[in-house]
Amino acid sequence: MSANIFDELQWRGMIFDRVEGVQELLAREKVTVYNGFDLTADSLHIGHIVPLIALARLQRYGHHPIALAGGGTTMIGDPSGKSSERPLMPLETIYEYAEAIKAQLAHFLDFESKTNPARVLNNADWLTRLNMIEFMRDIGKNFTVNYMLAKDSVRTRLEREEGLSFTEFTYMLLQSYDFLYLYDHYGCRLQTGGSDQWGNITAGVELVRRMRGEPVFGMVYPLITKADGTKFGKTAGGAVWLDPARTSPYRFYQFWLNTDDKDVVNYLKYFTFLDHQTIDDLADAVEKKPEERSAQRKLAQVMTATVHGETVLGRAEQATQVLFGGEISGLSADEIGDIFSEVPSCELPKHELEAGLPLVDLLVTTGVAKSKGEARRSLREGGIYLNNQRVEDVNLEAGTSDLLEGRFIVLRKGKKNYTLVKVLG
Repeated sequence: MSANIFDELQWRGMIFDRVEGVQELLAREKVTVYNGFDLTADSLHIGHIVPLIALARLQRYGHHPIALAGGGTTMIGDPSGKSSERPLMPLETIYEYAEAIKAQLAHFLDFESKTNPARVLNNADWLTRLNMIEFMRDIGKNFTVNYMLAKDSVRTRLEREEGLSFTEFTYMLLQSYDFLYLYDHYGCRLQTGGSDQWGNITAGVELVRRMRGEPVFGMVYPLITKADGTKFGKTAGGAVWLDPARTSPYRFYQFWLNTDDKDVVNYLKYFTFLDHQTIDDLADAVEKKPEERSAQRKLAQVMTATVHGETVLGRAEQATQVLFGGEISGLSADEIGDIFSEVPSCELPKHELEAGLPLVDLLVTTGVAKSKGEARRSLREGGIYLNNQRVEDVNLEAGTSDLLEGRFIVLRKGKKNYTLVKVLG
């Protein structure tokens, strides 16, 4: 852990840009800092984790964090980094989303601290009460159209055929007003965010300085991309969410475990609180023993424990070992279905198991073996596993007592050839 937060963030590759004076500010005093989160879903996804963990790092160094739920600004839609306008959502839905993510924020931020507790605020509480005429007179006059057009988030959208609606064009003013409001009511002097927010953040810095005559600051983090250039946090199934109902803990664990060797050390720096020496040791392991994937395993363990807890981490690790012959018993039906979602599967009526079904017949019925002769040969050679237990009896019968959670049988031929039998009825 570095002597000050700026050096720590810099070592971790977290500082993309900042307003001049941030380094001195953070070294000189304990500041109130805020980071905004748009409420476009009832869960955060891992793309939100970079600024969220950075906010948690600032708190650990004694600064005062505010996580700002963008209830009001979400109603408008941020054009930054977007190729088209977002669908507008009703305020009731946005408030529901705000409540849902509060619990997720608690995985990272300390709301019980005696000295610098984190706070969650919702900008709908003040933005929805604004008087339009007063806002345009008092706030709008501080922005020239030329200034706004020069911002990347606006300029890139104007170059597209879809253009930019006036609604989105006002987003910069509203986010700038947030900074002014938080400065006035909470003494907030630093705003952070992803690098795509630089234009909005510097606009807020200028507004506070013009209207209050006091210096405030901004700092942005890099947008994370993978070594192959693809977007971080996306899989074939879509975004990786913090809500276990959206992304199961097993899938969450697998996402981190599958990190490329070229990315894993940076991810350990960005996303974990592991100390410098530990990360250096893991980097050395990637270099010398990449086949062991110790850095990826540590990353998956830390992230899953942080978001889902140690107990769920244990189940995710057990689930991961199942595909390598680990113990299946104790896993839920949902977990079993999740683990084997990408292996061949077939359906079997339950009544066929009630009187006992010769395993030889089951292997042929499910396609594990092409014939009874092949099935018997595989059984004699010890190459067949029932629910990851090696079968040694050629005459064994499978019955309802072999069902996992009353719904599944897992067959395996050799080391990796799995078939999931879904038992119906």
